[in-house]
Amino acid sequence: MTEPRYDVIAIGNAVVDVIASCSDELIEELGLNRGGMTLIDADGATSLYAAMGQAREVSGGSAANTLAGASMLGLQCAFVGQVCDDQLGEVFTHDMRATGIDFDTPPLPKGSPPTGRCLIFVTPDGERTMNTFLGAGQSLPAEALDEELIASGAILYLEGYLWDPEEPRKAMRRAIDVAKAAGRKVAFTASESFVIDRHGDDFRQMIDDGVIDILFVNEHELATLTGEEDFDAGIAAVQDMVPVLVATRSAKGAICVANGERFETAAEPINKVVDTTGAGDQFAAGFLSGHAKGEPIDACLKRGAVAAAEVISHYGPRPEVDMKALMAEKLG
Repeated sequence: MTEPRYDVIAIGNAVVDVIASCSDELIEELGLNRGGMTLIDADGATSLYAAMGQAREVSGGSAANTLAGASMLGLQCAFVGQVCDDQLGEVFTHDMRATGIDFDTPPLPKGSPPTGRCLIFVTPDGERTMNTFLGAGQSLPAEALDEELIASGAILYLEGYLWDPEEPRKAMRRAIDVAKAAGRKVAFTASESFVIDRHGDDFRQMIDDGVIDILFVNEHELATLTGEEDFDAGIAAVQDMVPVLVATRSAKGAICVANGERFETAAEPINKVVDTTGAGDQFAAGFLSGHAKGEPIDACLKRGAVAAAEVISHYGPRPEVDMKALMAEKLG
């Protein structure tokens, strides 16, 4: 097995987040799935954008957010995802490269489905309600994969959200085969319970087949995946089937079961929750920033908690401080 060029290579949705504060009443008025993520079409994106207040645009997408955090924590990263040759595609590409991430997936030509966007409504309690038009991201073909690139990453990180459309699903299945043949690890984030509702059989089969080395879930996703409402029962149902299971529980912290040994961490205290967008993504970034360097699991969990706390203290899904300095301060 050759020495990897990258610490993490991720495949995910290339999405620009459009974030605006709103009242609880607006969520009700628009009939939105409060606190969840709903896929919408182009017309839905247009109408919801018109209903939003003053907004800010930042590059997002679950796996892309995780890579941004991981890169800021010192990992060498590359991203595979589909944009269009349009304004938001240029924004996304610039933001990824400016964060130090290699991103070379060719854009779709003008006139193709536009670059994806996620309209995020943030209520006063910091909860985010996401409405995603995937756009170009649904068109990522297996032919767009650079197999040499995939084989050069120590960890292949896959986003559950992208499992929905057929073409990207084929691309990710191929990437798993390439990574495994190269002796690399595969990390998978379930992303959302509704994704598991649609594709849980696939995910459970991958777990049964032993192709997932690191599984990230939150407590709701764990319950959907296992059918166990009790958290500990859900952990017990999966922990012996993946080498590393990471389950987050918002304010209740997170646990990891690695090769049969259980570790726990408390949530990092913060003054105020401003926006929970990207909390799980940045937890994964913090955890992977330690795991990729061979740090102990308890330190990886702590890094995840610190990264999650930073991102929920401000608007947007990506860190806004010197993450290396923050980790040094918090971890000593």
